[in-house]
Amino acid sequence: MIFGDNREAVIKNIKKAANARDFTAKVEIGDPQMSLDERLKLVNDYWENRKKFSCKINNRIGHTIFDTLAKTLASSTEFEGLENLNNLPIGGAIVTTNHFNQIDSLPIKLLADKMHRQLSIVIEDTNLMLPGFFRYLMNYVGTIPLVQSPSYIANEFPKHLSEALSKNNWILIYPEQEMWWNYRKPRKLQRGAYYFAAKQNVPVISTFIEIKDLPKVEKKDSNFYETKYIVHVLPPIFPDISLSANENAHKMMEQDYNQKVAAYEKIYGKKLDYDFLDWDIAGWRGHLS
Repeated sequence: MIFGDNREAVIKNIKKAANARDFTAKVEIGDPQMSLDERLKLVNDYWENRKKFSCKINNRIGHTIFDTLAKTLASSTEFEGLENLNNLPIGGAIVTTNHFNQIDSLPIKLLADKMHRQLSIVIEDTNLMLPGFFRYLMNYVGTIPLVQSPSYIANEFPKHLSEALSKNNWILIYPEQEMWWNYRKPRKLQRGAYYFAAKQNVPVISTFIEIKDLPKVEKKDSNFYETKYIVHVLPPIFPDISLSANENAHKMMEQDYNQKVAAYEKIYGKKLDYDFLDWDIAGWRGHLS
């Protein structure tokens, strides 16, 4: 399913960023633009709103909608490597995956459901201001917004992570940071997810989502085929208690990246090369000159 307009313009942005090896570049068009003060106020208001009774009602509605979306829009999702979760310790965990779609949390939601875990999702602060339906979901499905502010990252953010982990929740963090729409390849990772996993002494559940083209053309845009997802569950990654959080973060990040690259190369039968190809965009029938 396609969300958002100007897909070809976004694909051009992806091509430019990939060829420049700028793996955290913003490529979407029309994302909310806010100052740091505005973003801090937005997130502070979000946490204050969570204390209200009306928010509790909306949370129930939001989770019901989220469950329904997962079972409808991602109902064809397949899972490989579930045996890697057999000996996972009881408790919370951080989940990492590739970030390629506005609804790519739905397959991970289904995975969490299979393991009888509640899923929390770390989102960029401005996602709380997405238009219409997505704004409601971002505010009422148990998200943990992240503001790129040193004081927030050092104080508020770990507190909310710890609270979710204490409930044995899984927390989905996108270490690629920015969404690159329908981009198949694993990108270079950022260390934040692994640093917090080390600080909280919880495992990282490493996954890679394969995007498979289907023969049916999208109703909304005939330039694209429909797609389905296959979640590949890779070996979990554990902090080494003999290392510092910083040392763990780099070691775990490198292991996760290597696992995702190996999964990509095995799934698609080709070596990872970041020079852009039209094939990099799953389902796309077009061509950039």
